[in-house]
Amino acid sequence: MFPRIRFIATVDFPPFSFLDQTSRLAGFNIDLARAICTELEVLARCQIQALPWNELPDALKTGQAEAIISGIAMTPESAAEYRFTRTYLTLPARFAARRDSAGAETSAQTLSQKRVGVIDGTAHEAMLRDWFPDIKPVTFSRHEWMLNALKTESIDAVFGDGLQLSFWLASQSAETCCGFLDGPYISQAHLGEGLAIAVSPRNARLAVAFDHALAALNRNGRFAELYLRWFPNGLF
Repeated sequence: MFPRIRFIATVDFPPFSFLDQTSRLAGFNIDLARAICTELEVLARCQIQALPWNELPDALKTGQAEAIISGIAMTPESAAEYRFTRTYLTLPARFAARRDSAGAETSAQTLSQKRVGVIDGTAHEAMLRDWFPDIKPVTFSRHEWMLNALKTESIDAVFGDGLQLSFWLASQSAETCCGFLDGPYISQAHLGEGLAIAVSPRNARLAVAFDHALAALNRNGRFAELYLRWFPNGLF
């Protein structure tokens, strides 16, 4: 059906695509690309290559690759440049709070009039202000400063990317201090549609094949296996 499928990704997008301790390309997106090729029965003709972010578009345009699997945002501008597959993973926003302060309460309503940390100038700040007008945002310029403020109880909670918060909550630096509070929250207006694979507009047939493969991976449980392998603490 397809003589060759060449995926391209970056090495600075963990846990989606990065170089592991043996300098091999690894990550959720890498395993997903292989699973798609297996589902399409083209694994022997499937290649996955790492390139710098700014070289991805030209590699697709010049035919050096057939697909970008590296988190290109789906916007009206990018939709004119690429053909996107169905969304394979949505990245939600989440609240995190100290376990000893949250108690048995799990609703974001308990944060009314309380101080909630958020990174300044981000989509998460705009979402926090739009969706939760009763909360008092406290902006930070660095993620680690915001999380330290939560640990030291300088703020009551934080609001941000569910992926980053998930890995921090499970890390040693969090010291089991905190947990997710309510959510997840999904907003296409603020956070986009999620992750999808980009192909050339002239290669619509490949996008359709990827969509069928992604649907099959969801049905047979393979996608869930990959999700739990790379996100054991969950995003939702």
